[in-house]
Amino acid sequence: MQHIRPAELKAWLEDPQRDKPMLLDVREPWEFERCRIEGSVSVPMNGIPARLQELPQDGEIVVICHHGVRSFHVARFLDHSGFRRIINLTGGVDAWAKEADPTMPTY
Repeated sequence: MQHIRPAELKAWLEDPQRDKPMLLDVREPWEFERCRIEGSVSVPMNGIPARLQELPQDGEIVVICHHGVRSFHVARFLDHSGFRRIINLTGGVDAWAKEADPTMPTY
């Protein structure tokens, strides 16, 4: 498992030369509705085990939550489940709002 800061992820997403990762948001639906990184897919943390088959085995997955704790646990679970290109967004959407998109609502 790797880690990425919001500014690094933003640069990656804006780079037309790079393949885009799956942005896996593991927060609860109400949190996802409040704010999210554009292009994110909502799969709440407790639904991950039942939806593993929906995740790309060979693609990069950036796991996102509010502060980076839930996403760290999900990333570790995915790593132990055989996914090899897992990246945790350090600081979550809270850090994203501070470092990459100051217009994003926070909670």
